[in-house]
Amino acid sequence: MTDTQNMPAVLDMLCPMYVMINRTGHITHVGPTLRKLRPEMAWGGARFLEVFALKRPRAVTSVTDLRDHAGIKLHLQLRDAPATELKGVAVKCGAEDALIVNLSFGISVVDGVQTYDLTHADFAPTDLATEMLYLVEAKSTAMEAWRKLNLRLQGAKIAAEEQAFTDTLTGLKNRRAVDHVMARALQRDSQFALMQLDLDFFKRVNDTLGHAAGDHVLQTVARIMVDETRSEDTVARLGGDEFVIVLPGVRDAAALRRIGSRMIKRLEMPIPFEGRECCISASIGTVFFEPGSGANMRTLLDDVDVALYASKRTGRGRQTFYNEDLRQTTDAPAHAHTGDTNRKAVIMRPVPE
Repeated sequence: MTDTQNMPAVLDMLCPMYVMINRTGHITHVGPTLRKLRPEMAWGGARFLEVFALKRPRAVTSVTDLRDHAGIKLHLQLRDAPATELKGVAVKCGAEDALIVNLSFGISVVDGVQTYDLTHADFAPTDLATEMLYLVEAKSTAMEAWRKLNLRLQGAKIAAEEQAFTDTLTGLKNRRAVDHVMARALQRDSQFALMQLDLDFFKRVNDTLGHAAGDHVLQTVARIMVDETRSEDTVARLGGDEFVIVLPGVRDAAALRRIGSRMIKRLEMPIPFEGRECCISASIGTVFFEPGSGANMRTLLDDVDVALYASKRTGRGRQTFYNEDLRQTTDAPAHAHTGDTNRKAVIMRPVPE
């Protein structure tokens, strides 16, 4: 037997991605890993340059050129899909002008392993690709663990922020959330409306039926307010029986009247609780923020409070839009806002239940 006939078993172990080519350029043997890349291909007898496109050196266009460039790094690509790029080197072998081309994935080894479902057994034991695969696997494991931890931390952060902006009794936003939403809208100088709603006769419910009934009423009120507003609106409980709604982009007073009218009508319906009925109504004050007006959070909260106070004074169960005349036509005292938006924004006046 010739020298080349003794080699395949050895080469299969040492360089499992080799190609053996005879003097005419036909493939006589391929390594087991290379065969795995194209398991359906009839390798034996195929022409090397019809299976591989030799990209560099550009001067190599024939097997003779390939033989003349033995020992030089080659850049190749499988011609059919997937067009995997490979690195290689050709070595002359024996007296029959045979060539052995040893191939590798180069830096694309990770893609190659994923594309062809290769394992460490498909590489020579001394191939650094095996160590690279272990490092990549270790990195992937670490990155996945980091990703999961990051998701948990993000989830915990979101949950904490949500809790900080949520009223625990009703599930609505709280005063802190309203301050945040209004501050952003004012900073953008964008149009919005502010409604303040205060329950009428709520103290009577607490006094006669107890605080459990009062809590039930507040939760029912919260559901009604959410039902009657849009998903982009911020519905919040400031505390006690006091609520606000921030409605971005609203310019239509008629639409706000309809919203207010629906809420008042629904809140005037008795709310059943343990065989009893809780009877309340709602008074609403409303104000618009106009871009360019120069109004700030303090003045807006002060104005909507004046409008709410007018609704209370003129019979409850109604909605009043703020205008400057309200300050002259009501006996509302001057407001004591200090600009501290974290304190209670509305001055509660001695309006009888």
